[in-house]
Amino acid sequence: MKITEIKECPPGLRYFDKDSLESKLQPKDVEDIIEIFNTPLTGSYNWDYTTADNRLNKLYELGKKLNWNTTLDLDWSKEPYPLTDWATLQELQQFRGFKPYDDLSEEEKIECSWHILASSLSQIVHGEQGALLVASQLVSCAPTYNAKLYAASQTFDEARHVEVYNKYLQERIGWTYPIMPGLKLLLDKILTDPRWDLKFIGMQIIIEGLALAAFERQRASAMDPLLKDIFYLVIRDEARHVTFGVNYLEEFIKTLSEEEREERAEFAYEACVVMRNRFGSTNVMKHYGWNTDEAAEVINQSEGSSLFNNLLFTKIMPNLKRIGLLTDKVSGKYEEMGILEFKDLENSGDTSWEELSKPLDYGEIA
Repeated sequence: MKITEIKECPPGLRYFDKDSLESKLQPKDVEDIIEIFNTPLTGSYNWDYTTADNRLNKLYELGKKLNWNTTLDLDWSKEPYPLTDWATLQELQQFRGFKPYDDLSEEEKIECSWHILASSLSQIVHGEQGALLVASQLVSCAPTYNAKLYAASQTFDEARHVEVYNKYLQERIGWTYPIMPGLKLLLDKILTDPRWDLKFIGMQIIIEGLALAAFERQRASAMDPLLKDIFYLVIRDEARHVTFGVNYLEEFIKTLSEEEREERAEFAYEACVVMRNRFGSTNVMKHYGWNTDEAAEVINQSEGSSLFNNLLFTKIMPNLKRIGLLTDKVSGKYEEMGILEFKDLENSGDTSWEELSKPLDYGEIA
């Protein structure tokens, strides 16, 4: 085993040899590339051990009941979906209308669709690793017994999410993209902040809420049945995670002073601004040597892209309102973003227990 410490995530694509993956690499063949971060994490023991019969306990029980296995519950033995076919629905390709893209041949556009998908899934892998690290921190610093138990179950969920998306990227596509700067900045902020409730807000409300909305839409546009199955299983987990954050923070935020609440409301807004660019494809533009400013302008002016970016916040805005972080001071900023209108939609904390408790439907797994 070789461990190499670096200062930041290495740039550029990383390619994988699918044949060598099939033969299973030995430990001596693997190089672990790590980046160090330091955090003034304040942990807490809980000496009560009283399991309250409440919503958090129910979520913990569901987490134990609805576990799934990446290698056993998904059919990796099927013939891989061909990279010569569109990765996602052709009519939803985000670079349409950008001349360098339009000038590509049909074959090149299909290849580009896989780069866009790989970029998106790569950000998911990086975000899920961040969620894994944050969930493990919450086990230490969450103040209540029920929250510690649930955070422990979520830690295992996040490990499984990193595993499944990384497996798909390596074995089915063959390359990954580095983390986008905005996502890395937000993860660094959440991981290194000593306040446990900011970790809850940043991860459970913002990142997980956006992921839940994005995964539902990505599942609908994905062409590979295996990837659709992956999204189905992960979405079930993400719904519980968001519900956990909403239910826990709803009571806690009420105990804060107005100044403390405004500080957290501003943090949530800044996190939303960063996450709006989480699924951007700047790295794909750079790979093709395109002018990123010109390409981004075309994408941003696209009605479809604008609608997609806004719809990502349909899960976040109602939840921010419910937990008390949609204050008068930040509401105008959200209005300028064009997403304040979502605040009155059904929030994820109201997800029906009947829906959350449904057994995994393996009929959905083709």
